[in-house]
Parts: sequence; structure tokens; C-alpha cells
Amino acid sequence: MKAKNQTRRDFMQTAAAGSTMLVFSGFNQAKASVSVTSKPAVLGGTPIRTKSWPGWPEWRQDWEPSVIEVMRSGHWWRGKGEHVADFEQAYADLIGAKRCLATASGTTALMISLHVLGIDAGDEVIVSPFTFIATYNSILMSKALPVFADTDPETLTIDPKTIENKISDRCTALMPVHIYGLPCDMDPINAIARKKQLVVIEDACQAWLAEYKGKKCGVLADLGCFSFQNSKHLPSGEGGAITGNSDPIMDRCHSFHNCGRAFGTSKGENQYFTRGSNRRMQQVQAVLLIQQIDKLKRDTEVRQKNAEYLLQQLADIPGIKPVRLPAQSKPVWHLFPFRYDAEGFNGLTRDKFMQALRAEGIPCYTGYHEQYFDGLIDEALNSRGYKRLFSDQRLKQYRDSLHELKGNKLVCETVVAFLQSMLLASRNDMDDIINAIHKIQEHSAELAKTA
Repeated sequence: MKAKNQTRRDFMQTAAAGSTMLVFSGFNQAKASVSVTSKPAVLGGTPIRTKSWPGWPEWRQDWEPSVIEVMRSGHWWRGKGEHVADFEQAYADLIGAKRCLATASGTTALMISLHVLGIDAGDEVIVSPFTFIATYNSILMSKALPVFADTDPETLTIDPKTIENKISDRCTALMPVHIYGLPCDMDPINAIARKKQLVVIEDACQAWLAEYKGKKCGVLADLGCFSFQNSKHLPSGEGGAITGNSDPIMDRCHSFHNCGRAFGTSKGENQYFTRGSNRRMQQVQAVLLIQQIDKLKRDTEVRQKNAEYLLQQLADIPGIKPVRLPAQSKPVWHLFPFRYDAEGFNGLTRDKFMQALRAEGIPCYTGYHEQYFDGLIDEALNSRGYKRLFSDQRLKQYRDSLHELKGNKLVCETVVAFLQSMLLASRNDMDDIINAIHKIQEHSAELAKTA
């Protein structure tokens, strides 16, 4: 059994080794064959599954020549070669964006976007609380306040109905997060932004090829941000990207990520015309990413088909609550999450449910917790800078508001998720997941009584 405090990224690298839109022609809708009479593995019975799951990331030998060629060339940084620009064009075409800027990471993509769109010290940014910590950090690094709208327990994404009453006269931006590759409901979010004259930055760091109403995530707002970290569907160890359709904004992003050097329409000005830092992607990362684009497309189709099958099968199990997706959306399932209701399992706690599921050979993960109580927010609010920027009254009000996020608290306490690499397995492997859950439910009363 994995340690309870193990990170998703660590778990992604170790556990795998030991949807309205997904109606495909010829799709097999048959129910999984369920065998639930045997003793649960956690009580000494035989596990449903003993073989391993697909590992991640996947390396292919035919990628090696291009990588070696770049390393031998000595042209390793983007200023001495063309590969980063080639990837930027390929990714822009893939997403349907006019422009793409490759960056050092998804976090730096968010930080660049916030700076270029004018978010500054003392501002406030409305953001989802159910997200990887980098989302919080990118706002804090701008010396702005991450103001949390609540999470919709049905979708696991930001609840648009809770945004507007969080907007103060200091608010300058909205940052919806397409967490786990689940598209946010962007129409009401953008409507609020237009009404309040706010910019919108999509945190699409887990949403490569996800769609909302016929458009890819990453082109639904002023800027979109992506990550290519090791666990991601398009990985290069580290790396990120910004996508957008405004040349002036994208020119400024390029300048800021390249030490403030003039770029695009500003080239005729001084060499260093703005503040900036080095947040560039390396050539070898770009070569690795370009070679995986077709694989990303194929893998996404496999994940979507297997996820649709799981959604249909799990919907019939009391106590298992699959996510509700926005109309006309296509998630890409960086994790496959559902909410667990112990009442449907005779009071079996989530921890015991997950322990039993892992014993059956099905790795699982709890999702994010209430990270705003971990000390990160307190450290920022107690700093000299934040005390200068915000009044004591505002900081107290802000701290108190963290206890009002009832939807997010419910989500953090009930989510169970499967790794994206598991969705690359076969239909029979999906049946192992379903059979294991049925088996646990059949014996849930007995399991609930165990220590």
C-alpha cells in the first residue's frame, strides 16, 4: 500500500510500473463480467489482478537519433537552434492557436502570463482551490492574492456561480483550472470576465487536446498555459507552453521569458526593453516533444474510450459518483476521478476502500487536499510584503473565507482517482477495475468492521 502522503507525481512513476462526447461507432457497451463471491484480497483472498499496469513515461528507441543529433550539435539553447520554434508552431497548430511560446515549465508559463496581462503586487486573482500547488504559487509569486471561488462537487472544477461575489475592486483576473483534463464551463466564466473587465488565464496544464464547445482548451481565454512535466500526457521531464491569439501579447510573453529582450514588433527598440527573466525551453526538450505529438493524439483516443466505458459501468454502482461534464466537452483524463460515498458501501471509509482496492491490484489516489491550510498561504500573508500590500482587515477576511469553501472540502474528502497510464490498458483491464469495486462493495459491511 502506498504511503498516504505520497505525491501524485511520485505515485505516477511507481504505481503504474508494479463524457458526453465519447460515443464511438461500434463501441462495446456490454457490462463487465463481475465475480464478487471470493474473499477480498485485503482480508487474505485472491486479488482480482496481479499483473502490472502500463508504465509512464514511455520511451521509444526511434526517438533517439534526433535527440542525439541535437546533443552532438552543441546548439542546446533556443537561441542557437530552430527546434523550439518548430515545436511552438506544431503545438499551436495542434491546439488551434495563432501562437505558442515554449517555456521552462507549466509554472513559468502561468507566471509569464500573469505578468504580461498586468497582474501586479496587491492585485487579486480568482482561482480554483482544487488544483496542483503551482497554480497557487504562480499568483503568490506575482505578490497577488489567490482568491478561491468554490469547487463544484459535480464537476470538480471551479463553480461559476461562486465567482462573482469573490470579485473585489482589486481583482484583475480569473484563472479557471481544467483539472485532470476536465474542461471548465467557460461560457459563464468568460461572461463574468467581460462584465467585470477582467482578463482570463486558462490553467490548462493538465488539458492537452481537451475540448469545450468545439474549441481546444488553451484558446478559450486571453492566454492558455500547459505543462510537459514528466507525468503529463506530452512529457519532456520539464517544460511548458503559453498559447494565445494576440500577437502583441505573445510578443510580450516572448520578451519577458527571454531576459526582457525585444521581440516581434518591439525589435526596433532597445535590446532590453522590459523586465524579464530566463524561462526558456531547451532544444532537446522540443525535439522530444515534437516526436510525441502523433502519439498524444492516439493515446488520447484510447484514454477517452476507456474512460467512457468506466463512466458507464461505474454509474450503476451505489456510492460511486462519476464527474458531470459541461455540455459539448471532451475531457482527456489526466486522472480518472470519481467521488466516493461511504453510505453506498455500508459506512466503509474512503481510506479503507482505497486500501482494499489497492490490495486487489488497482492503484488509486485521493486527489488534492485543502492545501490552503498547509502553511503556504499563511507564510505569504505573514510576510512583510503582503502586510504592506493588504490591510489587516482584508487579510483576516481572506483567512476566514478559506473556511467557507464547502464544495472544495467535500471534493477533497471524497475523490478517488486512477492514473492516466491505467487508461492506456485494454478493455479487459478496465473490467478488472470494475470487478474490484463490485467485489469491495459486496463485502463492504465486513470490510467496514475491520481495524
